[in-house]
Amino acid sequence: MNRMTAARTSSPADRPHLGLRERKKIKTRKAIRNAIYALIKEQGYEATTIDQIAERAEVSPSTVFRYFPTKEDIVLTDEFDPMIMEEMRARPADEPWPDTLRYVMHRAVRLGLKGDLEATRLRARLMVDVPAVRSRMMESMSMTSEMLCTALGERTGRAPDSLEVRVYAMSLIGGLMQTSLYWASNDYQDDFEELLDRALDVLEHGLHPANS
Repeated sequence: MNRMTAARTSSPADRPHLGLRERKKIKTRKAIRNAIYALIKEQGYEATTIDQIAERAEVSPSTVFRYFPTKEDIVLTDEFDPMIMEEMRARPADEPWPDTLRYVMHRAVRLGLKGDLEATRLRARLMVDVPAVRSRMMESMSMTSEMLCTALGERTGRAPDSLEVRVYAMSLIGGLMQTSLYWASNDYQDDFEELLDRALDVLEHGLHPANS
């Protein structure tokens, strides 16, 4: 098997800038997400309708559906997946894969928490409390897995569709989901980045007996 390029380094100046059209799309997505978060806080998830979300975001219901196929997707979708891919590819080629993964995951978490801690907490809480959100999250894991498999293939030289890469990718995604559920279930008492490190430690070193 030919080894793929492990990684490439790049500076922010080397990376493409978003065009006006893409910036408008992001702005619209954020407006829709902000609308649903505000409505959920006011009246709860089940009572919040697409028509209400559209009115609050000042867009049409069809626009909402164009950006988000379901109400659950509005809650779960963010702008971080492309950033994660870019950050992975920008890390030094000789950096150990676990170190790259830990760096990129922490960066994504910090951006989410710093960007809107309240929204991040609400999203995690809805995953715990609303079966439809949790179910949709599990469905969407396959799409995130494809992205991660591509990154894993580039970094490790393995085929992105190999069994080993698929297993690792889904283990990581499932671990991150369980970390969010654990955090919300325990009323956000733990530092999320510390929980993230614990989850990554399990993936890197395995699960050892409690008394070892």
